[in-house]
Amino acid sequence: MVITTTIEPHELESLMETELEEHHEESLIPSKSMANTADALPGLGIVAAVLGVVLTMGKIGEPPEVLGHSIGAALAGTFLGVLMCYGFVGPMSKNLEYIAQDEFQYLNVLKIALKAFVSNNAAPLVAIELGRRAIPAKQRPDFIEVEEAVRQVRK
Repeated sequence: MVITTTIEPHELESLMETELEEHHEESLIPSKSMANTADALPGLGIVAAVLGVVLTMGKIGEPPEVLGHSIGAALAGTFLGVLMCYGFVGPMSKNLEYIAQDEFQYLNVLKIALKAFVSNNAAPLVAIELGRRAIPAKQRPDFIEVEEAVRQVRK
């Protein structure tokens, strides 16, 4: 759009913001779906336990070994629901959320650099530096690394 139209810088920024927010919301859908599934698993485990107790009541005249096995199976349903929620599906949901957040941060850095280049008529190297400063501190390359990368691209 910057090359083919005469879009005003503030309109471009607003457009990029809207696009980023929409993209971020869409990328969170799998995480939210997994979180909803994780939230339902303990309840499913309780339903399995209740069903197991109901079936055990049908065997009330059986010897203690049979009843113990039936009660154990009923409790295993609860255990499995809680284990799947907090041990597998919940953490996978959180991991998907972190991945979406990382992608959002990446795109936000590009937005900041592009905005600086278009809005402030900043020199490309200045725009790159502004983008570099938007990178989270733990992942941010130092100034020299960016300079080296720019030199490599120019060759």
